[in-house]
Amino acid sequence: MTPKVSIIMGSTSDMPIMQEAAKILNEFKIPFEINALSAHRVPEQVADFAKNAHSKGIRVIIAGAGGAAHLPGVVAAFTPIPVIGVPCRSAISIDGWDSVLSILQMPPGIPVATVALDGGQNAGILAVQILAAGNDELLQKVIDFKENLKNKILKANKELSEVKFEFKTN
Repeated sequence: MTPKVSIIMGSTSDMPIMQEAAKILNEFKIPFEINALSAHRVPEQVADFAKNAHSKGIRVIIAGAGGAAHLPGVVAAFTPIPVIGVPCRSAISIDGWDSVLSILQMPPGIPVATVALDGGQNAGILAVQILAAGNDELLQKVIDFKENLKNKILKANKELSEVKFEFKTN
């Protein structure tokens, strides 16, 4: 099975966030790989990965990093395929803002789609949506997924309507 998505992270300490992307890809039955790559500790390996990912069948890269969070941008500089950046809180992070801004503020010509701080799940969903743009079967799965989200809220509101308080009006 050839991976279509590569999940990479600057450190395995980012795994709790990045595993949320993996869960989504797994749910949609999309083959993926997971690796730790550090833009600062193994920059040559990062460049080699990014340059060759598309020739290995990778169609989307999800890159998570904390602190200065250079990994998504460095990868985007070397690859022709979409990169989704996941800013992660870390022990050296300034409450995550350094990570958000490092990933979000890319120079012209080097786009990185950036999800919310610790937004691994949304990164997985965005990767699926990117792949679904050229795959009607996968697109239908995304439509069904979104319909299920809607149904969860409708069900929640029905349950909330049965909660009783003296001054509750609905």
